Amino acid sequence: MASFPEGFLWGAATAAHQIEGNNVNSNWWVHENEPGTTIVEPSGDAADSYHRYGDDIRLAAQLGLNSYRFSIEWARIEPERGMLSRASVDHYRRMVDSCLEHGIEPIVTLMHFTVPRWFERDGFWRAPDAADLFARYTELALPVVQSGVRYICTINEPNIAAMLAGGENPSNLVAYGLPKPDLEVADALLASHRASRDVLSQLSHVHTGWTVATQAYEAADEPGAEEKLREVAYASEDWYLEAARDDDFVGVQAYTRNIVGPEGVRPPADDVEKTLTGWEYFPLAASIGVRNAWTVSEHTPVMVTENGIATQDDARRIDYTRDALLALADCLDDGIDLRGYQHWSLLDNYEWASGFAPTFGLIGWNRDTFEREPKPSAYWYGEVARAGGL
Repeated sequence: MASFPEGFLWGAATAAHQIEGNNVNSNWWVHENEPGTTIVEPSGDAADSYHRYGDDIRLAAQLGLNSYRFSIEWARIEPERGMLSRASVDHYRRMVDSCLEHGIEPIVTLMHFTVPRWFERDGFWRAPDAADLFARYTELALPVVQSGVRYICTINEPNIAAMLAGGENPSNLVAYGLPKPDLEVADALLASHRASRDVLSQLSHVHTGWTVATQAYEAADEPGAEEKLREVAYASEDWYLEAARDDDFVGVQAYTRNIVGPEGVRPPADDVEKTLTGWEYFPLAASIGVRNAWTVSEHTPVMVTENGIATQDDARRIDYTRDALLALADCLDDGIDLRGYQHWSLLDNYEWASGFAPTFGLIGWNRDTFEREPKPSAYWYGEVARAGGL
């Protein structure tokens, strides 16, 4: 049996905009619904989790999970610049309380890609006061996390956010489909992360960090490929892991690998198995990401905050997750401080520019009634969590 330590956080993750529905003050809502958008469909009601979060948390507990990573929406808490929605703060606090009532440890993310429409209008991450505004938002959100929350992710995938800052089409959120990061935005995100951590430091019980989309880079067997890999990896992954050296933990979010040739990152080969997102089926991505994060961050504790597969073949989801977890058990055996595993995703959700077609969820739901429908993979993963290994 591949065993995991007592207290290991077995959970699943979601992002607010992708499941809540009707996040109308978000910048993403604007782009989904603007004329000529390249986004295939709007999020609309999504999974209606803004109202049904209690059902989702109860299901996670019944399945056997002991943690749940979810995000809160800046656009709901501060719908207009300087305006606080106390009702939204109270809503997210009720989510934390619901987790605790069901024996679920809440892991809260403050910013999962989406921001208020006013923040984008006023300069986005290039605004000179971006870090100050994010720190102020963190202060507004303190009542959500003031008790019962140990782990807080400040910013989700800042390396992807820096790549998307120029308004590029985000339909392919892996390295081969993205431009180089905007370094001005990367610096602003790091300043915002540190300003947020400063605010959160007044809560002595919390561990704070950000999450990095690791890419499992592999050099092609060609001259110049190794040199290009080092160049690409530093700008798009390792810089962000270096920045986590003083954090309490760092999140690893991994799905696939990326082959680097002398010309740069390549699309997956024609003859490899691919998921619904067009990514290579590669279960070792998480363990490679964890090992790189552990090394580059100089042994900052690690948590897998996202890992999963978009597929309609649920047996293949089980295969992928089993192999990912076995490789993560090897990381633990090698002395890596790995705190938990959050499967992406608890629910089938709105996958940004790709709409609802890529199904990552352990739990499906009816588009007409919103009735939740756990998949065999949900029961399988729940049994792994109850057993503490596989």
